[in-house]
Amino acid sequence: MAMTIHVDVVSAEESIFSGLAEFVVLPGEAGELGILPGHMPLMTRIKPGAVRVKLQDGKEELIFVAGGILEVQPGLVTVLADTAIRGKDLDEAKAIEAKKKAEEAMSSRESALDYARAQAELLEAVAQLAAIQKLRKQTH
Repeated sequence: MAMTIHVDVVSAEESIFSGLAEFVVLPGEAGELGILPGHMPLMTRIKPGAVRVKLQDGKEELIFVAGGILEVQPGLVTVLADTAIRGKDLDEAKAIEAKKKAEEAMSSRESALDYARAQAELLEAVAQLAAIQKLRKQTH
């Protein structure tokens, strides 16, 4: 039997995932992070993107996060996400529309704040679309 680590992925609204996993991969600020059982304690910010949780049965749970905090303790990984959406619940058309609106807002910016907000929305939409593509590859 493979070693496991308990993983909790929560957003402000709800608990998205709670269970045992063989490993977790997520978008850290400096690049992709892989967390295995026995990982040293860690706390860092995470960027928008896909959190991949490899379950004991070999399946993968994919969760989109719009940024947040990762905390690793002995035997426990906690992802505190600003927003979290299960991969199967992602809406590609909605993400494409959000990306288009953000790009339009960036090109017609009226202030630095508007530009920064549009840029953050664009990054989130692009990360959602990338998560949708990963999910598609898993199911085909």
